Amino acid sequence: MSSQKYTVNQPLIETLISWVKSGEIAIPEIQRPFVWSSTKVRDLMDSLYQGYPIGYIIAWRNPNIKLKDGSLSEGKKILIDGQQRITALTAAIIGQQVINKDYKKIRIQIAFNPLEEKFETLTPAIAKDKKWVDDISTVFNGNLFDIVGNYLEKNPDADKLKIQTVFQDLINIPKKQIGLIELSGHLDIEKVTEIFIRINSQGVELSQADFVMSKIAANEEYGGNLLRKAIDYFSHLAIAPEFYSHIAENDTEFSKTEYFQKISWLKNENEDLYDPTYKDILRVAFTFKFNRGKLSDLVSLLSGRNFETREFEEEIAKQSYNNLIIGVKNFINETNFKRFLMIIKSAGFVDNRLIRSVNAMNFAYILYLKLKEQNYNSALIEKYVKKWFVLTLLTGRYSGSPESRFDFDIKNISQKNFGDYLKEIEDAQLSDAFWNAELIQRLNTSSSTSPVFNVFLASQCYFNNKGFLSKDITVKNLIEQRGDVHHIFPRDLLKKKGLTRGQYNQIANYVYIQSEINIKIGNKPIEKYLHEIKEQCNGGELKYGGIVEYSSIEDNFKQNAIPVGIFEMKMEDYQKFLIERRKLMSEKIRDYYKII
Repeated sequence: MSSQKYTVNQPLIETLISWVKSGEIAIPEIQRPFVWSSTKVRDLMDSLYQGYPIGYIIAWRNPNIKLKDGSLSEGKKILIDGQQRITALTAAIIGQQVINKDYKKIRIQIAFNPLEEKFETLTPAIAKDKKWVDDISTVFNGNLFDIVGNYLEKNPDADKLKIQTVFQDLINIPKKQIGLIELSGHLDIEKVTEIFIRINSQGVELSQADFVMSKIAANEEYGGNLLRKAIDYFSHLAIAPEFYSHIAENDTEFSKTEYFQKISWLKNENEDLYDPTYKDILRVAFTFKFNRGKLSDLVSLLSGRNFETREFEEEIAKQSYNNLIIGVKNFINETNFKRFLMIIKSAGFVDNRLIRSVNAMNFAYILYLKLKEQNYNSALIEKYVKKWFVLTLLTGRYSGSPESRFDFDIKNISQKNFGDYLKEIEDAQLSDAFWNAELIQRLNTSSSTSPVFNVFLASQCYFNNKGFLSKDITVKNLIEQRGDVHHIFPRDLLKKKGLTRGQYNQIANYVYIQSEINIKIGNKPIEKYLHEIKEQCNGGELKYGGIVEYSSIEDNFKQNAIPVGIFEMKMEDYQKFLIERRKLMSEKIRDYYKII
């Protein structure tokens, strides 16, 4: 029979709150912002008052770590489910401030009407009504005799006995029990995740990054609490630069740290090509610095796990925190971050809509940091990062089981010359069969977010190609300025011929085009508007863009991978056109990959 994996206890709510205050249960200040509305806090207090269950709190005990002198240090409990409920309890019962989703400290005041035994969120109207107690935390922290006396003084007609009984029931809330499931510290993260999902009635998925963040935030000895804030604040600032002043004003402890100086450059940054979440920062920093791809390993290492002896050692935990700090500092470094984005942009990925794979972006940054650490020439780093990024997008390398693939790649990259490893992968995955058959087949899709279509558009940006029928406006201009995506063979006419959405919305039927040209083409059959373009190049009326030479039209078609034979095509030739254009798109992508 397997050993017990958890214990179930029923501590008093006041005991649980005392554990939180003493640090026995670690609930870091910004482990996760408090997202509950004040009405949910009200409902929680009402449930407790009525004697209803409020669910279990789940904690995971840190394993006991062997110290240098051979003694054991008993691990804290790390909260993995129930933070919102515990935060709500501390806010309502002891009046503690909470950090809201905007990272601002606020007070949630719950009012109570003892005559109706009703809870409400405090409003100006309630504050003026003598029948209500403005803030129940004053009741929990006060004297019953005084509380009843003060209330009866304001409400002399109230039944004294009832008011005494009601306030006594209210004060007894902290004396009620709450379920606490404590998971064994020797369980690995996969088992903890499985237990969590089985226990949690909503089947909420806990990410391994969440475990890591809870773990590092609870460790003040090795600076995990500040590291946690640095990660959280960086990801927030990347999206909202104006948040900088809030940190400076409201988190004076953090604003005095080296981390704050290292992320301060984001206050003037509006680039949104790569807005990493805390999960992305963790993954990149960990894989780069530990040469591992599975975040569950990081949880074990931060616990001090010795993978050979299976024991937990203080020195391993200390070194793991040091390495993670180094990895995060490399990630948030302004020079590194901006240089990396410049490389990605120089490959033609000028807009975040062209980058749908966060995993590919994350590993490209890992590669950049690793090659820099290995002292590769900057020109080689640029070349290798661009090629690897495009290769992974084209092949979908990180679309399935990304952790295993990250683990495989980083181990090879840390052990081999990267140029040799890149050639191995190219020979295996980018053969002639890929360019001449597989890629063409992948271009047979109606998904405008397809990675291969985005690579095609990036190639157009890289080559500075002009938009369809444009004389001067580039595809890059059109993407950045939200230009139109045009159906070369008009969509409405294809629909009238009975084609399905998946057939008329083929990406091989798409081009970027200026809005005014798109409007003028409208629903004209392909043969009609192309005839008018020919006339325009023979001195006829200028209808579509500014191109007036046939050779320029041919060049424009070549830049957009459109077969010149399209001039002889009619609406009935749509399928033939798609086949020909996919081949040209594939050839363009191949030329682009070779040259970047």
